Amino acid sequence: MLINKIKELEAISRTLEPGAEDREQMLAILRDYSSEFLDDIETRKAFFEREDGGRALLDSPICDHPIDFNDILDLLRQNVADNGLNPASPGHVGYIPGGGIYPAALGDYLAAMMNSYASVFFASPGAVRIENMLLRWLINLVGYPQEASGNLSSGGSIANLSCIVTARDAHQLNAERIPSAVVYVTNQVHHSLQKALRIAGLAECQIRKIPMDNDFRMDTAALLKAIEADLAAGHYPWLLAASAGTTDTGSIDPLDELAGIAKEYGLWYHVDAAYGGFFLLLDSFRETFKGIEASDSLIIDPHKGLFMPYGLGVALVRNAKQLYNSHFYRADYMQDVILSEEELNPADLSPELSKHFRGLRMWLPLKLHGLKPFRAALEEKLYLTRYFYEELKNLDGFELGPYPQLTVTTFRYVPPHGDANRFNQMLIKAVHRDGRVFPTSTQINGKFVLRMAILAFRTHLYTVDLALQILQETAAELLKDW
Repeated sequence: MLINKIKELEAISRTLEPGAEDREQMLAILRDYSSEFLDDIETRKAFFEREDGGRALLDSPICDHPIDFNDILDLLRQNVADNGLNPASPGHVGYIPGGGIYPAALGDYLAAMMNSYASVFFASPGAVRIENMLLRWLINLVGYPQEASGNLSSGGSIANLSCIVTARDAHQLNAERIPSAVVYVTNQVHHSLQKALRIAGLAECQIRKIPMDNDFRMDTAALLKAIEADLAAGHYPWLLAASAGTTDTGSIDPLDELAGIAKEYGLWYHVDAAYGGFFLLLDSFRETFKGIEASDSLIIDPHKGLFMPYGLGVALVRNAKQLYNSHFYRADYMQDVILSEEELNPADLSPELSKHFRGLRMWLPLKLHGLKPFRAALEEKLYLTRYFYEELKNLDGFELGPYPQLTVTTFRYVPPHGDANRFNQMLIKAVHRDGRVFPTSTQINGKFVLRMAILAFRTHLYTVDLALQILQETAAELLKDW
């Protein structure tokens, strides 16, 4: 009786393993869907404004009964691909765009199919070697010493959290010391860092928002003054967090000067290079980033400046032992895991134990293409940004922010009369309704301003010219009823 029941269940469960013919059929359908999506990607909208918000997905709930693969892809096409922001579009020039290069998808496909356990060397030596090799390459890129290490995270937020926890433990911040510990940032610091402080139990730390110069870079004189005041008041200056490419403006803090201050006062020096870090691939930027090599920790996002799909950030820490001490844990059931002297285990340097073999999506494209096209794409985006800035400067009515250090331009339209903030709110909404390009907005010093962030690998000269045309025509149309 028991054998019969087992065989009955086996017959049903084996449907989870499609045969060769079924696999080929699904792959053929998927290839057609992918080709349809990519073949017209340059003419597809960057933003789809839809009132239903993909509600049709709710009409197909998870249940016991399967549906056809074609029907599944139709649901995705109608309710995901053509709904809201299209990050794969060359017209995605909002937030900090980046990736989705095709070979990375193939890496993800292989990683999911093999399901390699990339957390410990014992389970998957090759997968761990690939991920550690990528980390070693990045360590060399930023100029860290050989005793540095890191981990491939799901993005900059988790990478920031790993670095903050490591900094907390390295400075032995216990419950008694936390209220007197001081963190130094600017108003342009990414919110994920402040979120990480809260998650790490450091919400009671003193946060000092240091003033910035006209280019939105941390004012070092103001920082020194704040540190001295905190020391005089009996506080504990602990963490200095700098930005190498802010989200709002693309600004790069004076990294070298800040490194000297951090060393002088014994601060943990953390650099958020999630957006800007990969510009280190360009020789022309090495001097701009001088001082990053002196940081205690930093983050950098391949899903931004290396054009990978979402879900790939990196945390790097100058002293691997400090990262290890904050994240290592061993359970009894893992006693078969052999501590290898050859390779560090990702699980020992990260909050994650079970994790996706995300390194394959990065390793495969780098091996397939080499670094040259990545460098060319980064340099192209820099020149496109400067071109956009100069062209917009020649258009009547537009007011520009500082000359871009990286690939973000801030600007707004100033109408002849009336509330400029309200006009720009209307302008960005109208541009989004059009949908061909997708810039975003932000608040800077009480002003509602627009942002053009050029980093998507598919964004080329045609898209920038189109954005200039849309901005000019949309502003002129709004002025008719203003």
